[in-house]
Amino acid sequence: MGYFASVQIFCLISAVLIVTSDSFALNEASALKSFKDQISEDPTRVFSNWDLQVEKNPCNWSGIACSPDGGHVIKLDISRASLKGFLAPSLGQLSFLQELYLHDNNLLGTIPKELGLLKKLKVLDLGTNRLSGPIPSEIGGLTDILKINFESNGLTGKLPPELGNLRYLRELRVDRNKLQGSIPDGDNSKYTSNMHRRYAPNAPGFCHLTELKVADFSYNFFVGKIPKCLEDHLPKSSFQGNCLQYNDPKQRTAAQCGAGASPAQSHPGGSSKHAPVEHASKHQRAPKPAWLLTLEIITGITTGSLFIVAVITSLRRCNGKSSIIIPWKKSSSGKDHVTLHIDTEMLKDVPSISRQELEVACEDFSNIIGSSPDSIVYKGTMKGGPEIAVISICIKEENWTDYLELYFQREVADLARLNHENVGKLLGYCKESSPFTRMLVFEYASNGTLYEHLHYGEGCLSWTRRMNIILGMARGLKYLHSELQPPFTISELNSGAVYLTDDFSPKLVDFESWKTILSRSEKNSGSIGNQVTQCILPSSLEPRHLDIESNIYAFGVLLLEVVSGRPPYCKDKECLVDWAKEYLESPDGMSCLVDPEVKHFADEDLRTICEVVNLCIHPQPAKLICMQDLCSMLETRIDTSFSVELKASSLAWAELALSS
Repeated sequence: MGYFASVQIFCLISAVLIVTSDSFALNEASALKSFKDQISEDPTRVFSNWDLQVEKNPCNWSGIACSPDGGHVIKLDISRASLKGFLAPSLGQLSFLQELYLHDNNLLGTIPKELGLLKKLKVLDLGTNRLSGPIPSEIGGLTDILKINFESNGLTGKLPPELGNLRYLRELRVDRNKLQGSIPDGDNSKYTSNMHRRYAPNAPGFCHLTELKVADFSYNFFVGKIPKCLEDHLPKSSFQGNCLQYNDPKQRTAAQCGAGASPAQSHPGGSSKHAPVEHASKHQRAPKPAWLLTLEIITGITTGSLFIVAVITSLRRCNGKSSIIIPWKKSSSGKDHVTLHIDTEMLKDVPSISRQELEVACEDFSNIIGSSPDSIVYKGTMKGGPEIAVISICIKEENWTDYLELYFQREVADLARLNHENVGKLLGYCKESSPFTRMLVFEYASNGTLYEHLHYGEGCLSWTRRMNIILGMARGLKYLHSELQPPFTISELNSGAVYLTDDFSPKLVDFESWKTILSRSEKNSGSIGNQVTQCILPSSLEPRHLDIESNIYAFGVLLLEVVSGRPPYCKDKECLVDWAKEYLESPDGMSCLVDPEVKHFADEDLRTICEVVNLCIHPQPAKLICMQDLCSMLETRIDTSFSVELKASSLAWAELALSS
């Protein structure tokens, strides 16, 4: 009887352990899923298998490594993936995590203080992103950390002295940010031995980091003196590009450091009246750290007060004005909050255009050339300037969340960097509160869309003209995918997103990106109420899959549409791709793909188009094609000279004259 009782007890304990393990693993999977949900763009499809319904074990997800028993995530490595989004506070729930690598992405927002809960973390690498705001003091609670990398972001504020508590820290990189203030030394720089530095009963600081071997503080705005404990062991290059009291020609100039106090006056130790302290006794030195500590406390209280005022002001004024700190309600329950730091310099190089100017240009916004449930497109002409297309966001002020405001600015900044003859150029933006306005202003291609010319145009596009349009689209996508870093993808690439100039040169325009922004806001913040559902298409609530592969597939469909003159989808006819399959690989049947309205075409051109279409719509997993290769194929094998059509018909001269 005792034997069976023992077996039962053993089985019960085992069951409890299994359930507990499964429950905790599910918590970690849920935390990872929350992290994925905060990412708005994944061009390399890192998260393609992050789906609990498809793969329930996170250990098999991309970028994840688990403990030997498979019960916990110990490593998360998604570097150089061009991810765009926010760091989720839920990462703090991965309590067994030892290594976190998110280097070289496009992560926005602040560093969550919840990362300080990762007590087993040894490596934290968030370098080369677009993170902003201060370094949370909670990072000082990572008791096992060996390496921290925050380089090349937009971090602001002071270095938290709590970092001095990280006694095992060997490497610290905070270079190329906007950090200010002094480098905290813990006030024990006067001690020379490691024993005294370790046990001196003073405030935390970097002189307590006896294991620190590598550190880089360069290219910030640090002031004051370099702690002697660091100066003796680190190269000069670790401190260059700052406002420090340091005999180094590579320090910033006074103008770069800002108006007001010089570096010597910005730090108590740098004041001339404190110079004799170097020769004073220990008792005479005591007032200096106390005064410094008092100053830091007063500064902290003042900063905290300004923070509270900023929060209250932003809550009272939902007017979209540029602010430093914007609170964002992540969930409708109100339990989770994230502080988003808006970079007020983000749009400094993008022209801001007033609503009044646009109202005049667009004839009181009466000249509507396009609309959807989430936006309206107007046509206008700026006074003494070019023709413009203005996209106005269809959303009420009360439903405009802080998340949307941040993403609006990010979208403007992203679009402003596009500069290619085959890509629509952003001329500016409009952001006003009375009346509430969020608009994008593009240059207008006056010949309408490719869709209109293919399916509603009065005249037929000649073969040469179609080939030129195809080459222009290919060059534009090649620029977006290969020449831009990070790459840019068109949200909905189709013939309606291709605008034509007077000489039929194509321009790719991303007018549909707002569907993605609205859906992400609905999913992440839960702040859009029922009043705005009328402005959202069902498709816009789906996750945005912005990746290069989908653009390449869409490009293949576009080629078929240009060559055949058939719409990609039609109620009375089958899908364009399905219809074309039987002709694409048949030399005898390829000519059936050509629009009957086109009288003359080049066989070699058509074979090239079919080959490219096959590569686009049937990619080989082992060898994915890129736009650079596709563009090269088209440019080297398609002849767009007039002689092509002249060879086909003696009447080509007349046709070309009529179509020009």
